[in-house]
Amino acid sequence: MIVVVAPPLHQQRADGARHTLVNIAHYRLMVLMLLFAAGVTVILARLMLLAVAAEPRSAIAAEAALVPLRGDLVDRNGAPLARTIDAWSIAVRPDKVIGDKKQLAGQLAALMPEQDAGYYYAQLNLDRNFVYLRRRALPELVQAVNALGEPGIALGREPERLYPQSAMAAHALGYLDMDGRGVRGMEKFLNARLVDPAERGRPVALSLDLRVQAALESELANAMAVFQARGAGGIVLDSDTGEVIAMTSLPTFNPNAVTANTGQMNTVTQGVYELGSAFKPLTMAAALDSGVAPSLSKRYDATQPLAVGGFRIRDDHAQKRWLNIPETLVHSSNIATARIADEMGQARMEKLFRALHFDTAPDIELEKSRTIWPHYWGRTTTMTTAYGHGIAVTPLHLASAYAALVNGGIWRPATMLKLKPGEAPAGSRVFTEATSAKMRALLRLIVTDGTGRKAEAPGFRVGGKTGTAETVGAGGGYSKKVNVSTFAAVFPMDRPRYVVIAMLDSPKGTKETFGFTTAAWTAAPVVSRVISRTGPLLGVIPDANADIDLAGLRSLLWRAPGDAKKLANVE
Repeated sequence: MIVVVAPPLHQQRADGARHTLVNIAHYRLMVLMLLFAAGVTVILARLMLLAVAAEPRSAIAAEAALVPLRGDLVDRNGAPLARTIDAWSIAVRPDKVIGDKKQLAGQLAALMPEQDAGYYYAQLNLDRNFVYLRRRALPELVQAVNALGEPGIALGREPERLYPQSAMAAHALGYLDMDGRGVRGMEKFLNARLVDPAERGRPVALSLDLRVQAALESELANAMAVFQARGAGGIVLDSDTGEVIAMTSLPTFNPNAVTANTGQMNTVTQGVYELGSAFKPLTMAAALDSGVAPSLSKRYDATQPLAVGGFRIRDDHAQKRWLNIPETLVHSSNIATARIADEMGQARMEKLFRALHFDTAPDIELEKSRTIWPHYWGRTTTMTTAYGHGIAVTPLHLASAYAALVNGGIWRPATMLKLKPGEAPAGSRVFTEATSAKMRALLRLIVTDGTGRKAEAPGFRVGGKTGTAETVGAGGGYSKKVNVSTFAAVFPMDRPRYVVIAMLDSPKGTKETFGFTTAAWTAAPVVSRVISRTGPLLGVIPDANADIDLAGLRSLLWRAPGDAKKLANVE
């Protein structure tokens, strides 16, 4: 038999107290665990709320995460023209500032002196959650602002557009506003494509060749400085496709730091000018096509100035004899050209210029201006427009017209986008292939034997035409002392591929040019140097033995003693 003996009463009381203490401890532990769990839950909820609803420390970074990165722009060979990189921005949350706002405003003014302390103090007291103080800040500035130790200051990264070539091709590329939208140039035209998520990471190839662009810009800038010109413009155009290989407008600007409108007008697509005698080959081609000039040997009376409409059309280097078509171009005769246009008549001359799109803004993706089209096509207008007076177009219009003149007669719109083989537009026929072939030889003759001698680049078979037009004076009428000098060139003439236009606005004569400001002295040498520098880059190998046979044309020329020397001073 087992006998159970109950513990003493004092022991029972002790055991009961111990159980009570254990229960209390368990209860307290459970409460503590519940409080801890509740705290963790609150913290997690707060973190989720901040991630979803609240502004992060850098509202910029949150915004940037939602906006697709802007695609790059590259040249036709893949060289970078515009890239998107990370940059810093400085902002403030006025309601989160805990320090002395006046003191903070002074500190900010010392670091960012473009605004005074009063401005920053006003920003710190705005009834807003978030205010930008500086966009695109340098890392050194961000570090200095961060060292102020103010929790209300928000520092963050945001995408920034960088143009690694600085001001090169600025008018073609354009730039962005502070919100990252393209406002000029190809940045504006391609804005939707560059931010399209489906296109992210795919750079857009432009038609530009950075190497050719650099040569064109440097030569034009040098000429502009030497001749103290008011402005300059130039273009290199693929005559077969319409692709713009290089485009320069001076003065220019830096798209990395656009501060004013100075230099933002694109001379090549927005500047309209009377381009003078560069129009004469276009008139000759239309005369050949229409049958008005049945052959190159037909002669026109240039024995004396031509009286029409109350004024007289004169030649700068008067031959005072009858001239055939090669002689008209070689001597750049206004009189003979006007007579040809008179025979053509208003309807055919107007049809020519409309076919070349001289009546509309240029076909290009960039900013552009409408031409100055004659209000009334009388006999005088018909005659003067034939040699580039009374009608004003852009240098791009002229480049596209010369492309049609030499490529077999097809006009095509210009483009800033690189085209794949076979993508060139069909275009529209302006001249016959036979006429185009004749014009290639005539343009080459102008350089070898006429007013374009200084445009010759040995081995590259250059053809082209000078154009010197008087500018409109402040009080109306034409200025006898100020002109626009243009040279329109094509090379190589045995297989035309590239049109090169160089234009100087209001150049001044120098000792080296004997005071002359005509295109033969100012613009033609620019073309020569550009072609010499860029020809090999474009795959044109200089060859002294390859050329067009000009023997037949030269047999039509009659030269007076001293002609070669005198021609250097003509247009």
